[in-house]
Order: sequence, then structure tokens, then C-alpha cells
Amino acid sequence: MTSSHDHDGSQASDGVKVIQATLARPIQIHLWEDRTRGELWVPTYDPTGLSLLADDYLCIAGNNAVDNGRRTFEFQPVKLGTHRVLFEKRLGWKFTAEDRRVFEVTVSDASSYGSA
Repeated sequence: MTSSHDHDGSQASDGVKVIQATLARPIQIHLWEDRTRGELWVPTYDPTGLSLLADDYLCIAGNNAVDNGRRTFEFQPVKLGTHRVLFEKRLGWKFTAEDRRVFEVTVSDASSYGSA
């Protein structure tokens, strides 16, 4: 986790990454893709709880033979509660996901964020 609104998530015991969020600030989730292999992260989420604002790709290593980098998904929380985002790493020639990442975004209002 790099700041209060820029997340890779803290890991829960079941492998789910947990993100604390507020309605006031968007969150970012970063995932690595190797586009040379045809990798593509595909998110599944409830749009009534989270709205996808941006989906960006930053090539870290690229030349004629290699294209890999960081994919950033930016979500705006739109409803209080816990919302699950499932990312599946897809390859164009496979019918099943090669990898899965699960994030739970717990959204509170800004006034209760950080209070104990």
C-alpha cells in the first residue's frame, strides 16, 4: 500500500486483499501484465458499489520482443459497505483464467475513516 488511496491491498488469511476506502476518494489497484504472452487482467465487480474510472497500462519493459508492465485500475466507491472485485488473468487462447486475484474494498464515510 503506497498511500491512503493507492492500493495493492493488505493480505487476509484467505488470500483476499483488503482495501479500506471512503466515498470521498478513488482507489487504485495495480497488477502486473506480460502482454508479450497475451496476458490481460479482466475485472468482475458490482457497478452499484464501485465505478471504474480508469484502466491504464504503463509499459515497464518493452522492445520488439517484450511488452510487460503495470496495469492500474482506478475505482470510485459509490456505496458504503464491502465490495468484492475479482480479477482474472486471461490469455487469448485459453478458455480458463490463468490466475485470479480477489480484493475486498470496505467503504466507509469520510467522517468515520481512521477513527477507532
